[in-house]
Amino acid sequence: MSDNQLLETIERYLNGEMKADERKKFELLRKENAEVDSKVVEHKLFLTILKQYGERVELETRLNAIHDEVDIHTMKEDLMVHPIWIVQFWRNHHSKISVAASVGIIAFFSTMWFSGKMNSNTNSEIIGLKNRVERLDKSNTNLSRSINAIKSEKGGKPVVDKYSISATGFAITSDGLIATNYHVVEDANAVSVQNANGDTYKAEVLYTEPQHDIAILKVTDKTFEKLDAVPYTFKRAESALAEQISTYGYPEGFPAYNYGALSSLYGQNGDTLHYKITMPINFGNSGGPLWDAKGNVIGITDSKEAHFEGEHFAIKTKYLLDAIKNIPADSLGAKVVLNKKNTLSGLSEKQKVAKAKDFVFMVKVY
Repeated sequence: MSDNQLLETIERYLNGEMKADERKKFELLRKENAEVDSKVVEHKLFLTILKQYGERVELETRLNAIHDEVDIHTMKEDLMVHPIWIVQFWRNHHSKISVAASVGIIAFFSTMWFSGKMNSNTNSEIIGLKNRVERLDKSNTNLSRSINAIKSEKGGKPVVDKYSISATGFAITSDGLIATNYHVVEDANAVSVQNANGDTYKAEVLYTEPQHDIAILKVTDKTFEKLDAVPYTFKRAESALAEQISTYGYPEGFPAYNYGALSSLYGQNGDTLHYKITMPINFGNSGGPLWDAKGNVIGITDSKEAHFEGEHFAIKTKYLLDAIKNIPADSLGAKVVLNKKNTLSGLSEKQKVAKAKDFVFMVKVY
């Protein structure tokens, strides 16, 4: 039997197109011939992956269609002038807003059942879809908050911060250069940053390196006042395995501290861009500083690379330092000068966070 004939036979077998006696003979052949059995298993896996890919494409199409249909920007003026219309708006669109998240979550957990039988590349694609669903869910959550804010406003025009997603960034310099992840600002129409006091400032994406998932922002708001000297330094040298680490960021839009250890000097499948770390990195943590025990920045937390449960990653600082050097000179008013004095060294974790939190920002994407 030729390879093509065997493939046709396998497809008929998997599609249930064989008669009972022919199926019985083929199953006996599988038991007697390990090579044939292996090809059946491989082809079944291939068809499963192909089906899953089609479902993923269909899901993205449905999510995009639903999201496009709920056009808040077009309706915002009417809603602000006539807040009472919110009730009718919510009744008309609540199901569309909810289904975007629910369909995505249901589909994701369905595909996860298959992921145990698939390779790491397939798992990576699934997590990529999961991250997109999470970003859409975050957008819908913020939409709901905006609607509630308008409904509760009494008198005058309500002021609503209509950002779609949020993440974390941290100061590189005291004059408004901020580091974050590229995937955070990839599709941004506009960007702002919010400090620990809740003050929000306009910013722009100054420079990006998508291949390293790094973005450099520049605060452009005229009301922004220069920060004090950045209290941490940037460590280019590779850190040691099992080193104690910590981070501070804005998961779910609220400030949070976390700590852990370096569990590997390599990322997924041995990539040298990332460290593997023991602390959980959620989407809102993306772009946050990863400090060692002395308060040196040794990485940028990266939720995009969280492919498997319990595995979390951070981009090594050497790639951030290289990105800073690669910023075109005509994009900068002056040469970037990094702080060389670490004033976090020797402090307790409580003291370290209290001093560094003013240099860590929530990044808002519109």
